Amino acid sequence: MTSPWIASLFAIFVWWFSTGAILVAVRRADRLGRHGMTVFCWLPMLAAGVAAVALSLPVANVLGAYMGFIGALAIWGWIELAFLAGVITGPMRQECPPGLSGKDRFFRAFSTVAYHELALVIGLLALVVVSDGAGNRMAVSTYLVLFLARIFAKLNLYFGVPRINTEFVPDRLAHLKSYFRRGPVTLAFPAAITVLTALLAVCAERLWSAQSEASVVGFALLTALAALALLEHWLMVVPLPDAKLWRWMLPAPKTMTKEER
Repeated sequence: MTSPWIASLFAIFVWWFSTGAILVAVRRADRLGRHGMTVFCWLPMLAAGVAAVALSLPVANVLGAYMGFIGALAIWGWIELAFLAGVITGPMRQECPPGLSGKDRFFRAFSTVAYHELALVIGLLALVVVSDGAGNRMAVSTYLVLFLARIFAKLNLYFGVPRINTEFVPDRLAHLKSYFRRGPVTLAFPAAITVLTALLAVCAERLWSAQSEASVVGFALLTALAALALLEHWLMVVPLPDAKLWRWMLPAPKTMTKEER
């Protein structure tokens, strides 16, 4: 597990598998109408993530790098599950009124995800605090890559991109589609691509110059994650069937009425 290629493939597999597992859980919650219970039943994943991060902090070796990476993904994954299940979202749950624009549209859109954004920020701040002075800061680095990618993705969906995949938007978040804007790219897209490319370059350079096995594995994991984040943004422009990565593993969706939401 000390090879950078193995670490990179590990990061890609965990990203793919964890995303699919969350989508499966949310799809089943939609079918059964047990969203709160689903999020509650996944609390052990959050607890395991917190434990993995705590154990990884003083361990500056290969095992510590993997533990910090997996722990951060578990924490992030539970928050994302709570959001996609419609449990931690925002105070606004209505569609965007036609013709709304400017700051009114922005603040209304933010109100749809405000609690989720707060949860993500709390998670980041908690990891920053506990990682201060630690020998292994893999967890906070992993979480920060995910955080930056998600913020840029949301901004681009709001301002506009040519391709928006709404196939996996859960029933309880169907109102979010009205806040997406399909159209030409705006300045938000080159800004995101520039930052994420710079992040990928930094991680790759650190991987190239790494001297220890722990550093090699750690920066290989981060490089793969940064590359996935960059690819995610390019898929908002390039017409590739990325949904096929998970569609085959999902149960059939259940269509909800407005009264059920």
